[in-house]
Amino acid sequence: MTTQAPILKNTGLLMKHPADAAREQAVEVRFGQVGILQVRLRTTQPGEILDELTGKTATAPHFFDRTPVCLDLSSLPKMPSADEVRGVIEVVRRAGMMTTGLAHGGTAVEELASKLDLPVIHHIRASTKTAPVVQAAPPPTPAPAPTPVAAPAPEPAPVQTALMQQQPVRSGQRVYARNRDLIVTATVAAGAEVMADGCVHVYGPLRGRVMAGAHGDTDARVFCQAFHAELVSIAGVFRVFETIPAELAGMPVQAWLSGDDLKFAKIGE
Repeated sequence: MTTQAPILKNTGLLMKHPADAAREQAVEVRFGQVGILQVRLRTTQPGEILDELTGKTATAPHFFDRTPVCLDLSSLPKMPSADEVRGVIEVVRRAGMMTTGLAHGGTAVEELASKLDLPVIHHIRASTKTAPVVQAAPPPTPAPAPTPVAAPAPEPAPVQTALMQQQPVRSGQRVYARNRDLIVTATVAAGAEVMADGCVHVYGPLRGRVMAGAHGDTDARVFCQAFHAELVSIAGVFRVFETIPAELAGMPVQAWLSGDDLKFAKIGE
């Protein structure tokens, strides 16, 4: 008996070939948390910039090697020309780092970035929207007051608990606590990164990089049980450690900001 092929009705849907489905999965695009150093320029003089950058990178040359940086032009007295910024990009490269874009700064920066064939990196800012103003309607004719009814008690706002990381953070891994604190109960290995918009607590050895106040909270702090950090940053102010000071090595340490200075002290002192 001859088997007749089933008749496929036109349902208005396109049937995709398996090869098409495979091609659709060839690339996956996502937004990620990317750590980029910000270089705020106060001059475009290549010699002055190179002297200062090489002085900073000399403290930890391996950390700064080929590190991506974003140029912030907001502190310059006037908008530089494309040629001036090209000169800055060159000295940044000579210092061992790589310029990946310009910090957001309005239309002039957008136009300059277009001439340089660089992206504009937009900073994340808190919303500044205000509640809409509602016009009051004319008062209605008074009516007899209703019998008062007790209003239900408002529900308490949910508490944003800290992100708990109980597994070791291995080299090359990153853990980020958005809009809250981060608590790590295990080791943070060399080459690993732990980040939080709030405070960071590490109850195991801290050997990697730690960033608190990632979105600008200057009151954030870093606490760790055994200090061996490669880098500590609070609200963008950072310090790199090639050699841990003897009085801090392996000790319970906290870090905090005092103005623009990053302070360190043993916990309990």
